[in-house]
Amino acid sequence: MDKNELYDVTMDHMMNPRNYGKLESPSAQGIGKNPENGEMVIVYLSISDGKIEDIRFQAKACMTTIIAGSIFTETIKGVTIEESIELAKIMLDKLDQMPPEEAACSEMVAEAFLAALEHFEAKKSDTQALVPTHMISKACVVPKEGE
Repeated sequence: MDKNELYDVTMDHMMNPRNYGKLESPSAQGIGKNPENGEMVIVYLSISDGKIEDIRFQAKACMTTIIAGSIFTETIKGVTIEESIELAKIMLDKLDQMPPEEAACSEMVAEAFLAALEHFEAKKSDTQALVPTHMISKACVVPKEGE
């Protein structure tokens, strides 16, 4: 993909985010959170027969997070749980190669997804399992008002 194509894809996801919003009656949900600034992503999963049947997300975060959530959820929808875990790990590995301030938003999406999978597993033995929150390890510097 060349730079123009990447720009077009990014702009499309920014202007028309895919899978944004709450999923009614999800199988599981998880939260990815930035402890430094309070930004967060919630991922909702509908899982059936070992596949991610549907996935949605909500975010209290920057536009980069919305774009990452849109692209990630579009990629994950319809794959098996095992494939989705592998894709999330690949994403996190790639993020380790980026400057922390650039990786934080995407890490929040991946961590929310992994928290949702953790919730799915926990609900097998406890239907009232609490929704897990995964804190991100990268730093996202958000300027304070007036700076």
